[in-house]
Amino acid sequence: MEADTALSDEHLMHAYAAGDTRAFETLYDRHSLPVWRFVQRSVQNHAVADDLVQDVWFSVARQAPLYEARARFRTWLFTLAHHRIVDHWRTHKHHASLDAESEDGAALADTLAAESGFGPERRLSSREQAQALLDALAALPAVQREAFLLQAEAGMSVSEIAQATGVSTETAKSRLRYARARLRDTLEAFA
Repeated sequence: MEADTALSDEHLMHAYAAGDTRAFETLYDRHSLPVWRFVQRSVQNHAVADDLVQDVWFSVARQAPLYEARARFRTWLFTLAHHRIVDHWRTHKHHASLDAESEDGAALADTLAAESGFGPERRLSSREQAQALLDALAALPAVQREAFLLQAEAGMSVSEIAQATGVSTETAKSRLRYARARLRDTLEAFA
């Protein structure tokens, strides 16, 4: 399986389409956590995120025979995730709010605050900073939050974000610029 780490995602996807299930496992291992974080931070609900991400990976499996490497696999994968999130909000917009607190409270903040050898005061400060970042992220307009998360979680370029969300490169660039500015202003006020 060590050889799989050197293979491109696109090559692995074609191998999976040809019947190599280990190729799918490698793709899943490489991308499952960033995709889950992107979806979870977009919907702010662990159970919903789990369901949506499962749907994304089922889509990957279903679409494997038709897959063409027109863009990076990662861009294609996060585009699938983006579409699944949009579909979710279209069907559930009257039931949930993007600004609603997650069902398990500050658990996501706990995942951002790294464990350290520092005492409780330092850990509390780190947790508070993580929560401030999550609050600032949640306060962003949905399109700015999505652009920011696609870059931060998926490592996508501006052109890949534009492609994944179906907007122009300039629009994607604007959304990122505004998101960063708002996050910076909010976090400077926290500090």
